[in-house]
This record gives sequence, structure tokens and C-alpha cells, in this order.
Amino acid sequence: MNGVIRYILLTTLNVEFIMGYLGNAFTVLVNIMEWAKRRKISFIDQIFTTLAISRIGLLVSLIESLFVSEWYPDTILTRRRVKQIIIFWVVTNHFSIWLATCLSIFYFLKISNFSNSIFLHLKCRVKKVVSVTILASLLLLFLNILVTNTHIDVLIDEIQINTFYNALSSNYTQVSRLVLLTNTIFTLIPFTVSLTMFLLLIFSLWRHLKNMQRNAEGSRDVSTTAHVKALQMVVTFLLLYTVFSLSFLVQVFNMEFQQKHSVALLLWTTEVAFPSGHSYVLILGNTRLRQAFLSMVWWLRCRLSGAEPSGS
Repeated sequence: MNGVIRYILLTTLNVEFIMGYLGNAFTVLVNIMEWAKRRKISFIDQIFTTLAISRIGLLVSLIESLFVSEWYPDTILTRRRVKQIIIFWVVTNHFSIWLATCLSIFYFLKISNFSNSIFLHLKCRVKKVVSVTILASLLLLFLNILVTNTHIDVLIDEIQINTFYNALSSNYTQVSRLVLLTNTIFTLIPFTVSLTMFLLLIFSLWRHLKNMQRNAEGSRDVSTTAHVKALQMVVTFLLLYTVFSLSFLVQVFNMEFQQKHSVALLLWTTEVAFPSGHSYVLILGNTRLRQAFLSMVWWLRCRLSGAEPSGS
């Protein structure tokens, strides 16, 4: 039974990695082609592109960590190599979370309707608000790397004293434990921001529907549809990121429980679902990306069936 479960989890994990690479690479490719065609790219597409690139990097860092901690636990790692693996994961995870948070801010400011003067001031400067948010996140990234680097040095020094040799092997898991907790604490800020945007979007939608009922208008209009789409995007991000974070916290606080190979694979599967699955949520939520994706799927269906795609 354990062998069957392990096979299912490994298959699921491989599918998630492949789908994640393809989905994020598709977003980058479509936006680059659009830029090459029009010689310009919108601000929202810039965010989509950089987010997709960061997600590809995050998937690379996750599979590298998986190789080290689960599949090749006896691999000898130097201090420098441990730092490279962990810092690369910290950086890619940071941009993956913060750029998705910037999307939440962008949708909130573009779609919501409030009469507050501060909100109206920010609404007219969406690009500047998002740019400042990204720049501010770089300060948190610097602090995160600084704290993480310090933790790595302290933990490796303790391991070296206790084991009397200058290389690391299975202790990589011990080193990464405190790093995961530190990074989770740092990423609580963007999670809180996205949750706030979600609640404000709900409030804005409620006010909009209330005004429509008062004015005896239809139950559905462009603004309502935009609110619903934005809410779907934000809530999906929050749910996937919550599962992602909980998986890491289980690794941090239940290391003995996680030593069971099937449990470890289950945790990795839930973690990889975030950067892989969210890419398709973004594709289907964006009109141009969705149309390009459906066109590609139709083209592949025609090729596989031996028929000529219409319009070719």
C-alpha cells in the first residue's frame, strides 16, 4: 500500500513540476511575443511576466531542495553550497509572493469604488503605488537574506563543532528548519496585504450591488463581473499560499513526523501546487492570455487529430 501511495505522490509531483514550468513559460513567451510585436508592454503584463519568471525560479529551487533533502540526503554539501540553495529559494519565493500581492493591489485599486480621498488619490496612481510596494519589499528581502545568512552560519558552526568535520550531509534539513520559519514570518506581511485587499474588494462589491438594487438596475453589469473576477484571483492566491505555508510549517514543527517518506512527498506535492497551479489561475483570469492558451490548445488538438487548424 505504501508503495502505491508513494508512486501516486511521485507521479503527481512530477506532473505538477512539468505543468508549472509549462504554464509559467507560456506566460513569459506570450508576453515577450506581444512586446516584440507592438514594441511595448503594459504594466500589468510586466508584472505577469516577472511573476512567471520568479515562479520558474521557485520551481527550480524547490526541485533542487527536494533532490538534496529527500532523494540524496547523504550528499556532502559545503557551507557555500548550502547558502546558495537556501538564498536562491528565499529570493525566488519572495518575488513569487510579493508580485502576486502587487497583482492584488492592482486589481483592488482598478476595480473598487470608494469615495475616500486617499483611495481616489491612490487609484489615480496605481502604477506608482505598485512600484513603491515592490521597492519596499526589496528592503524586507535584504533583511530576510541577512537574518537567513546569519542563521545558516550559526547552525553550520554548531553542526561542525558537534560532528568534527567541515562538510554537511543530512544536516541540511536541520539547517533549513529555522530558515523556513524565518521566511514564513517575513511573508506574513504580503499575505496580510492580500487578505486586506480581498476583504476590501468584498466590501466594494457589496456596496456596488446595494446601489444597483436601489437604482433598480440589472443584477449583473461590467463592474460586478470585474469584482467577481478579481475576487476569484485573490482568493485563489490566498488559498494556495495558505496551503503552501502550512506545508512548510509542518516541516518546521514536526520533523520526526515528516521523516516518513510518504508524508514528506505529500508535503512537497502541496508546496509545488502553489507556483504551478496559480500560474493557470492567472492565465485563465487574463483575457489575452486565456485566448492565447485556448488557441494553443485548439491548435494542438487539430495537430493530434490530423486536421488542419481553421484559419491557418
